[in-house]
Amino acid sequence: MIKHFLLRGAFAAMLGLPAFAMAALPVIEVYKSASCGCCADWIKHLEANGFTVRAKNVEMPAQYRKLAGIPDALGSCHTGLVNGYAIEGHVPASEIKQLLRDKPKAKGLAVPAMPMGSPGMEGPRKDAYDVLLVKNNGSTEVYKHYK
Repeated sequence: MIKHFLLRGAFAAMLGLPAFAMAALPVIEVYKSASCGCCADWIKHLEANGFTVRAKNVEMPAQYRKLAGIPDALGSCHTGLVNGYAIEGHVPASEIKQLLRDKPKAKGLAVPAMPMGSPGMEGPRKDAYDVLLVKNNGSTEVYKHYK
């Protein structure tokens, strides 16, 4: 009886393990305008992938991009901050997780503009786009290409 009880308890603990692992992801602070629907959809994408998001509606989201050191040419409609990195635009959660694992010396990641098919911009078509690693000197390199 006790053995059966312990086995059931161990099984229940294993089932809860993925939820515990997801809870270990850091909080992402997102600065966005109150009226932007695609920002809300991107936040839902992050939450569905295990992140906790603290969304802050601000009058001028571009100010936060500038404070994070992301060049205006890489701008989008929202800026996230996580573990010292800036996340500009519709960056997929998988690339944010990779960034947090790799810990490169960089300002963060950016998906300039608002490409159709990126997280939060789902629709009838999918455009190719790049997730860019923004280096500390402001230059970029392709971190991941999406077709």
